[in-house]
Amino acid sequence: MKTVDFVKYQPPRLRHHAFPGLYLPFKDIRADKIVYPRVFETLDWSEVFANGKAPGYLDIGPGMGKLMIETALNESSVNVLGLEIRRNAVKWVNKVIEGENIPNAKSIWYNVVNGLQFIKDKSIKKIFYLFPDPWIKKRHNKRRAFTKFLLDEITRILRDDGKLYLMTDVKEVEEYQAAVIKEHGRLHAHIIEDGLWDLPFITNHEIFCLKKKIPYIKMICSKNR
Repeated sequence: MKTVDFVKYQPPRLRHHAFPGLYLPFKDIRADKIVYPRVFETLDWSEVFANGKAPGYLDIGPGMGKLMIETALNESSVNVLGLEIRRNAVKWVNKVIEGENIPNAKSIWYNVVNGLQFIKDKSIKKIFYLFPDPWIKKRHNKRRAFTKFLLDEITRILRDDGKLYLMTDVKEVEEYQAAVIKEHGRLHAHIIEDGLWDLPFITNHEIFCLKKKIPYIKMICSKNR
């Protein structure tokens, strides 16, 4: 499998979170001085990917982009789109993509709580939602992107044979996600052991968990039929 020597690229200094206000939907933003990600209604894929085609995989919150980049590098026929809320991470990931000449990967500064209306119905085969910001404190729960609204969008764009991949090292987040999925009712989720996890590449945070021996939970969700 092809890999990338990320050491060649000086990583930016990133905070774990972006400015808290950025995690809210644009319609709920009251401060007029927040630099907020653009809310896209449509996207011209010819301006995103060299082949002008729509994405086949979606990475929600790719962070420093290891899984997204190496997936695209090894599956050159599939366009991989990342939607990330931390602007510096987006800039760095796209720098790596350009430096490695990977035409089928792109990270965009965007907040998914504003919807995925620019992605066509039943067009995505794999969606990655890995190690999201946990927002543990109750007063911050409103900033969690994993909601019934997001699941409505995910089930709309996911192919009938598509999969949603979830991973977290926070038990409370796993329980919260499982509860949202159950209430939503249009997906079924299974906790997956490492041997059955079918993604060949791992995220930067998963590497961190492995080094620190921090347990984490993997789930794969499919559409109900």
